[in-house]
Amino acid sequence: MSPPKGDKSAPDASTDKAADRIARRAANQAEREARRAANQAERDARKGKKPKSGVASESDDQPPVSSTVFNVLLVAQAGRLEREAALFAASLRRNAPDWNGRLIIAEPREEAGWAGESTRISSEARTALENFGAEILPFTARHFGKDYPYGNKIEAMAVLPSGQPFIFFDSDTVITKPINRAGIDFSRPSASMRRTGTWPSPPLYGPGPNEIWKSLYDRFGLQFSTSLDLSQPDEHWERYLYFNAGWFLGPDPQEFGQKFLQFALAIRDEPGEELACQSLDPWLDQIALPLVIHALGGGRPDKTQATLDGVTSCHYRNLPLLYARESEETIALVEDLMRDPRLAALFRDDEAFGRVIAEGLGRSAIRPMFENEADLLEQPIRHKLKREGLWFR
Repeated sequence: MSPPKGDKSAPDASTDKAADRIARRAANQAEREARRAANQAERDARKGKKPKSGVASESDDQPPVSSTVFNVLLVAQAGRLEREAALFAASLRRNAPDWNGRLIIAEPREEAGWAGESTRISSEARTALENFGAEILPFTARHFGKDYPYGNKIEAMAVLPSGQPFIFFDSDTVITKPINRAGIDFSRPSASMRRTGTWPSPPLYGPGPNEIWKSLYDRFGLQFSTSLDLSQPDEHWERYLYFNAGWFLGPDPQEFGQKFLQFALAIRDEPGEELACQSLDPWLDQIALPLVIHALGGGRPDKTQATLDGVTSCHYRNLPLLYARESEETIALVEDLMRDPRLAALFRDDEAFGRVIAEGLGRSAIRPMFENEADLLEQPIRHKLKREGLWFR
């Protein structure tokens, strides 16, 4: 199923009023934060401390810019994904202005796996993306396409230059800190640990998780035992190498992408006896990903890579979830970026933006609903939002 397409109708008076409301709220909030920062600076000065600020200045102690030049890859197409990609690009330029890699937006062609679908990025979004320094490169989905849209990230790897370090991000992500100052190690492939035990779902009478995962490692000639987290109990999902595919990185995108495609197609086309009762949709990318990373000598994120899970980037997924569980700093960043005319024009007909940000339901209804439930898992959050009529995609 292809992502939903955007509406190109003109903004009406109610949208203008809503935009005015968000601007006033954001201005008031910015004023309050400025007062708090000034008061804190005054207290720090009395105590002989260095001033603290959420905005870096030349006198702030910042980590040095990494000597490793790396590229960033997203997939976008007509509709929601092009808007999310523009927001990502704006956040990258805001929080890593001296990053010197390439931001590449892979756009699926309207052929092969996407034949008969409108995938071309709109001219408005294309202009915004290019204004934020993105390059839009087309690719052909020969193996997945509309039948498995998550496969875009696998086939899009082909557009990246060989031998240059890379990070892939899902489009529903924002950059929250200078990503080029995090000292990220690209020599060892890894991926996001912001995940839950979504796969496998073992049948009552077996096989269990151990047998299922071992069958995959054996199939591709990989050493299963070295992938295990032995601090976790046997058969518990966290014992096994498992990632969220919201971001992944490595030193060579061509090697990574070719192995990703090889493993994913082999699993899809011939699941094997141990996977006979398992669902591969939508989990195929996350089943193949740990095998790829292990095969290339990678594993669970080290300290530098782990900053991508909530410190230097935030995989918010959608706007209701942003307000339900992410930090105040990240919410304020998104609200501030949305005031950019280039983004405001793109999101003017987006229901989630209109209801959650412009009308203020994010702060007035969703945020208070979860303020005492910080540890709630994503699935219960989704259920609660849907029950309250606050789920907008």
